[in-house]
Amino acid sequence: MTTTRTRRALIVVDVQNDFVEGGSLPVTGGRDVASKIAEHLLSKRADYDLIVPSRDHHDDQSDNGGHFHAPGVDPDFTDTWPVHCVAGTYGAQWADEIGAALRHTADGLVSKGQGEAAYSAFEGVDQDGHSLDALLHAAAITDVDICGIATDYCVKATALDAVRLGFRARLLPGLHAGVAPETTGAAIAEMAGRGVEVAEGASKP
Repeated sequence: MTTTRTRRALIVVDVQNDFVEGGSLPVTGGRDVASKIAEHLLSKRADYDLIVPSRDHHDDQSDNGGHFHAPGVDPDFTDTWPVHCVAGTYGAQWADEIGAALRHTADGLVSKGQGEAAYSAFEGVDQDGHSLDALLHAAAITDVDICGIATDYCVKATALDAVRLGFRARLLPGLHAGVAPETTGAAIAEMAGRGVEVAEGASKP
């Protein structure tokens, strides 16, 4: 009987300057999580067959499909958001705490939200137009570990897509930060209910 060897990837979701303290759409604890993910990248590199970060990479000349709030109208922080992660700006770059680690360990990069709203890393493409799903399948990945920002939005969307696409998905405890405790708790419960492995301690935002 042939047994398929587990091949594991790490997906690092949107650990960018605009999503940590000091950015235009900051998540409390973002810098601390960025530092911890950097440590994980450097100490656990050998555990992964593939490491792929995602980034928001929005256009600077549009509202990106209504994702950015209209001038004079407050964002509702559900469908519309403050301007963030505009391509070519400091805010779109990796958070300072993680940039060097990603440059040393990442095998690729997918960009999302280019002219549109996008949450899941699986909505992104690399510089050659390949989707994250295609990159994982090309590397024969069976399992994915997921970390990043924000737990209750892009991390959740990425984890749910991973399961939907047939990967075994695991949320790494302590390596994600959410916008609010209530929505973070609800997101973790939803992920667990949909088949994402939520390790002990991960439910404490």
